Amino acid sequence: MIPRFQHILIPLDFTEKNLEALNIAFDLAVVNRARVTLLHVVEQISGEADEELASFYTRLRVRAEAELESRSQRFDQVGIVVDCKIRIGRRLHEIVTDSIDRAADLIVMSSHKPDLDHLLQTWATLSYQVSVLCQCPVLLVK
Repeated sequence: MIPRFQHILIPLDFTEKNLEALNIAFDLAVVNRARVTLLHVVEQISGEADEELASFYTRLRVRAEAELESRSQRFDQVGIVVDCKIRIGRRLHEIVTDSIDRAADLIVMSSHKPDLDHLLQTWATLSYQVSVLCQCPVLLVK
């Protein structure tokens, strides 16, 4: 029996590697008539906030809003409800927190092929950490 997903979370960093994950998530959303959240996390810089840092985050947010809007259009065109979200913080924490806050029942994200000669580096990647810590299923697209 194929699970029926109602809410798919798609973390994006706007790199080329995200395209295949986005394509697979789109297909799953269409088949399941699932709502979708496109999530971008801006990694927070440690230290005290000042005007320059606030301006930097504003520029990143504006860029991310445009990127998310562009990627959301294909979902909109087929009637899939899509929400675009930008969070500022540590990527792992923000993805896990967002998946819980939004009650996502599937996360689809890009990953990499494991390097069998460097297993510690493989296990330390964001995608593998998300797959272990999130409470819902995680589809890693390699």
